[in-house]
Amino acid sequence: MSENKLKTAVLGLEEGGQLLLKAASQTDYFQILAVADKDSALAKKTATEYNCTAYDDYRQLVIQNQLDCLLVAAGIYSCDEHIKTAIKRKFNILKLAPPAREFEEAVEFVRLAEDENIKFAIANPARFAKSYLALSRFLQQGQPEQTSMISAFCSIGGEHTGAWQNDPKLAGGGVLLRNCYQIIDQIVCSFGVPEQVFSLNTSTAGDKQQRHYLTEDIAIVTMKFTDTSFGSLIAGRAFGPKQQFLKIYGKEKILTVTDTQFTVSNTLGKVIEDLQYDDDRLCGYTALLENFALSILQPDKNKLCSSARENLKAMAVIESAYLSARTGMPELPRKIPQMAQAEPVNIRQENKQ
Repeated sequence: MSENKLKTAVLGLEEGGQLLLKAASQTDYFQILAVADKDSALAKKTATEYNCTAYDDYRQLVIQNQLDCLLVAAGIYSCDEHIKTAIKRKFNILKLAPPAREFEEAVEFVRLAEDENIKFAIANPARFAKSYLALSRFLQQGQPEQTSMISAFCSIGGEHTGAWQNDPKLAGGGVLLRNCYQIIDQIVCSFGVPEQVFSLNTSTAGDKQQRHYLTEDIAIVTMKFTDTSFGSLIAGRAFGPKQQFLKIYGKEKILTVTDTQFTVSNTLGKVIEDLQYDDDRLCGYTALLENFALSILQPDKNKLCSSARENLKAMAVIESAYLSARTGMPELPRKIPQMAQAEPVNIRQENKQ
């Protein structure tokens, strides 16, 4: 490491990769040595902007550079083996959510990273949003009492997605895995892993046969946490407007959280407290990158937030939802590690209310 700066490269230079680069350049912890994208023109343009080396081959970037960390924004289908090579070369990894295409693949990354004793983190910007941090503080104070229902909604408003994101083999999943990962992660962080998950999902393709070969555009997920506490998630990428929120219903209070707002209301809907923040996406990315860097540079003083192992809990919930959609039955997230022939993490119910 040079002058306490981490020698760093970025795989994938679309929106997520650009945000990672911009955020990294605004901290004092990263030295950008290389960037890579399948679009060679984009790679060269970005490299010129950040005064580093451009690659259009992910493998060449990994094997030709000795890095402290690798920031991964590319689709996992295009770089899974290169991530494994990077781990074996002792590169610390920060990957944009989701961690993998399926639970078993996420377990493989976790085990390999732990065997090589490197950090593998998942970039969940919502964990660093002031609104969600306000929710965490509120819950730590024991409020609201007797949570009975958790309701989440996520629409990406018809936002354009790459063709590969419609292919289950390449993407792993659709709106649930790729667009709802962070809100599911927030639910799990706040209330633990549900005991049961039941889900319905579908593609909006006009041809019935074609739907079987496409990732889902619409999903409805119900979750049982305890006999008296339930959750629901409605998600879609085929309708708008773009919005995402989480609502928690207690005996006397209702909490509503978005990326920039935290509201406390009574059960009649009267607002008791309304906190609004000026966060943008870059703020969350900058905070998570600072946490990642400091967990490497000063591990005794700084705990890594959102490790890949910790994210196996959210992955188990999502895997249960996909399994339920296939079986038409409620499924148990705690059984997912067993089905993957692994017991990598204790994902038993941890209701925090």
